[in-house]
Amino acid sequence: MNGLRCAVVTFPGSNCDRDMAVALEAVSGEAPFRVWHGDAELPERLDFIALPGGFSYGDYLRSGAMAARSPIMRAVVAAAGRGVPVLGVCNGFQILTEAGLLPGALMRNAGIRFVCRDVALTVGNTRSLFTSGYAGGRRIRMPVAHHDGNYFADEATLDHLEGEGRVAFRYAEAVNGSARDIAGVLNEAGNVLGMMPHPERMIEQAQGGSDGRALFESALRGLVGA
Repeated sequence: MNGLRCAVVTFPGSNCDRDMAVALEAVSGEAPFRVWHGDAELPERLDFIALPGGFSYGDYLRSGAMAARSPIMRAVVAAAGRGVPVLGVCNGFQILTEAGLLPGALMRNAGIRFVCRDVALTVGNTRSLFTSGYAGGRRIRMPVAHHDGNYFADEATLDHLEGEGRVAFRYAEAVNGSARDIAGVLNEAGNVLGMMPHPERMIEQAQGGSDGRALFESALRGLVGA
């Protein structure tokens, strides 16, 4: 996978950007570009963009609301429109919804509690760029760490997402009250994925498991073969 050009965007309050960069380098063999939220442009010819977890801008107003209006997000939205794959994890998922790249919103967890533990997931769509490395219906495990991870959308939107196969991951157990246990959502074109669980924290056995590695391998190998 040498030669792939990936980037990790850092916002004030990001705390998983290094984890994301390490995961991308471990899978691709190339260190990703590190991009600051105040930059007006992305590096040229990017193949993959990641928005990491954390508490961008201290989660003021709403989680991800201020970050979605950072200068760099105009370039991210434009890149997604050109078909560049964009992965948003945890706070990155919140930013993607606030930026309009994904439908719905992330609300406070049921019980108003921060959830931090490994959770079981099922893979809902194995045909996407990000999930083709998983077997259909397979149960996997990844960690979550969030307070506003309760995915919400109106019933018509949820029906639309499910009907188009855009629910990438579901919780296999009650976690945060998320509508229909949705843990990951794709955009209509399939090149933008937002998810609450952290795949970058499960890429090798030293981390307690490697179920997250297949997501990065799927996406990056798909780019090599494109």
